[in-house]
Amino acid sequence: MKRIESSSNSLVKYWKKLATTRKERDKTGEFLVEGFHLVEEALNGTEVINLIVRENVEIPSSWNIDTIYMIEVTAAIAAELAETEHTQGIFAQCKQPITEVNDSWGKFLLIDSVQDPGNLGTMIRTADAAGLDAVIIGKGSADVFNPKTIRSTQGSIFHLPVIKADLMQWIPILKERNIAVYGTALDASSVEFHKVEKTKQFAIIMGNEGNGISPEILQQTTQNVIIPILGRSESLNVAVAAGIVMYHFATAE
Repeated sequence: MKRIESSSNSLVKYWKKLATTRKERDKTGEFLVEGFHLVEEALNGTEVINLIVRENVEIPSSWNIDTIYMIEVTAAIAAELAETEHTQGIFAQCKQPITEVNDSWGKFLLIDSVQDPGNLGTMIRTADAAGLDAVIIGKGSADVFNPKTIRSTQGSIFHLPVIKADLMQWIPILKERNIAVYGTALDASSVEFHKVEKTKQFAIIMGNEGNGISPEILQQTTQNVIIPILGRSESLNVAVAAGIVMYHFATAE
């Protein structure tokens, strides 16, 4: 096992860039995860390049890490790499999963310009829980591999295909496959979501926290839906709204 004791080590500097800059993650196709749960999910769900362990931290005996290169670091270095306040002292340098589109997929969440990493991660986690087949991330959205996004997914990023793509190209493809595409919008043409007949195949689009879905995308949908507000709140958090609509359509018999 290699041991690193200096913060000026080139690998430590690289890990910091992976944790803090989208540009570095995009350029290298790699990312960093932190904590026992997420590291274990990464080991089971993608290629782990290096396992980074703080001194005196024990690896669970159940983990299959025979082929994984391990690097021990000091407590000071672990603290520098940590995104959490009370780090567990374990990290993984990972390859971003490469996903091939599967024609058997029929349940989709499409995301248009959702900018908060916590919202994005929660939506991916909820899509996983609701049994969707894939999440398509459109332009202008937060980075899927931002550490805050990864933490919010609670490992679902390793269970569910997440694809970065142009939604304007995806919507016609879905409609050609007779998959209904539902936008969420506060306009006169929108129907209350629970009044729409459920289908076993569907795509739901959720939009930006402040501006919603772009008008160009809304014009391409099969039907736009709305969640009625029963109290005095002006709106719902986008991740909460996504959960409500996803579970509605995902329960089609």
